[in-house]
Amino acid sequence: MTIHSASRWAADADAAYIAAHRGVQRFPGRDLTLFIQRNFLTPDQCDALIERIEADRRPSTIADANGDGYFRTSETCDLDPLDPFVATIDRQIADYAGIDPIYGEPLQGQRYAVGQEFKAHTDYFEPHGPDFQKYCALSGNRTWTFMVYLNIPEAGGATRFTKVGKMVQPETGKLLAWDNRRPDRTFNPATLHHGMKVRSGVKYVITKWYRERPWTS
Repeated sequence: MTIHSASRWAADADAAYIAAHRGVQRFPGRDLTLFIQRNFLTPDQCDALIERIEADRRPSTIADANGDGYFRTSETCDLDPLDPFVATIDRQIADYAGIDPIYGEPLQGQRYAVGQEFKAHTDYFEPHGPDFQKYCALSGNRTWTFMVYLNIPEAGGATRFTKVGKMVQPETGKLLAWDNRRPDRTFNPATLHHGMKVRSGVKYVITKWYRERPWTS
């Protein structure tokens, strides 16, 4: 897709800037700033990312373990930022968001096989959680999430925003973008979302998170 370019990147995304992209859809509810952009990536780009995820995947993990060993059952791939193709995708997301890449975590891929899911969760780290300092002391909390579906599983695998009753079905190349905060910059529990179980086939996505301060691993 064609992306209108910001005159300069910023430390945070501007919802009005994202809303100006051609063909973007905005969730109409007031409790959640959520955008949907179909055909953000091409099928060829998606296939190339799937190949990389398949080649270097590992069991997914969670922060602040809650005792549920089945809370997140997917696999994760840490995509190589030195890979020129991955760097191109990373830049494409930054241009769409209008956020300076220095605020972004490295791009991740996720793979969900039959029966795998990520139960309802938020992407930001709970300020009073036991691992908050471990994950947020240097770069701060997560501000925006950008997630792209890379394929359509045969059945299941939708993303359900449980607090606002919004369900999004996977489509190849479709991007979801949401602000993890309210307008007053406090973190928003209405971003609670469930990566629902895949019933048949395999689901692949990539996810890009941005932080309050420049990323430091």
